[in-house]
Order: sequence, then C-alpha cells, then structure tokens
Amino acid sequence: MSSGAGTHRKKRVLAVASGGGHWEQMQMLRDAFEGCDVAYMTTMHGLGGNSGLVAVSVVPDCNREHPVRAAWAAVRIAVKIAWLRPDVIVSTGAMPGLIAIAIGRVFGARTVWIDSIANAEEFSMSGAQAHRHADLWLSQWQSVASATGAEYAGSVL
Repeated sequence: MSSGAGTHRKKRVLAVASGGGHWEQMQMLRDAFEGCDVAYMTTMHGLGGNSGLVAVSVVPDCNREHPVRAAWAAVRIAVKIAWLRPDVIVSTGAMPGLIAIAIGRVFGARTVWIDSIANAEEFSMSGAQAHRHADLWLSQWQSVASATGAEYAGSVL
C-alpha cells in the first residue's frame, strides 16, 4: 500500500456461498463487486472454474447436524480470513457463510448477509442467526424483511 496522495487500495471482498442456489445467486451479484479485489469461497470443487473465476477457496460444507465438520470448516475459514484480511464479507448462505461473517466481524470486516431467494416465508436457519453478525442483513422478500426487521433491497433474480 502506498501512502501517496490520491492513491487508493481496492476494497478486498470475500464472497462466500455454499454450492447450488447460494452460489448461483452470488454469481448474479458479481457486477456489484466491480472495482474491488474479490476472492470467492464455496463448498464445492469446480464451481470457480465453471464460473470463470481463479481466486476461489473451497471449504468443507457443514451444518448443525455435523458439529465436527462445522468446527473444521470454521478453522479453514478463519485461516483464510486471517490471510486475506477482507474489508467486506458478503454471503448468500448457508452455514459456511454464517461462520465467515461471524469470524469476519472479529477481524474488523464489514459483513453482509443476503438470505436466499428460496426462503420466501421466513429466514433460513443460518440467515436468522446471521442477524447477530451482519452489518447489513437482507431478505430478498419484502414480506420476510418486514416481518423480521431485515432490510429489503430487491432480489438478485
């Protein structure tokens, strides 16, 4: 980093999404990261290459039913966050994204949770927990946002 006047470092963004629909929704947000230094994290090998991305980390998929796997994922996520030092962490879900935003807050990152469009009636379990860790907590459904106190800014679809 240079300290010269007029020079600015690109914002470092870590975009975290489990495979499947979570990943697809994150890919729809790629234009929002224009001008940033973006690293991606997901739970499935090959997704980055399929999306034309190079900087993609793969972490173990996890859920509350497998606490040892969740702990291992948390360690891997924490190491990556400590190494990347992102300014912002954005997640479209699921549990690995929740872990990333919780750990990211400890490292001083701003955090954004965007609950999946699939959750039209209520927040996902991880999404409901994300409220405590996210600086910006979003639902893609206005009715869910209104009922929960989340923010609504439209959907990615």
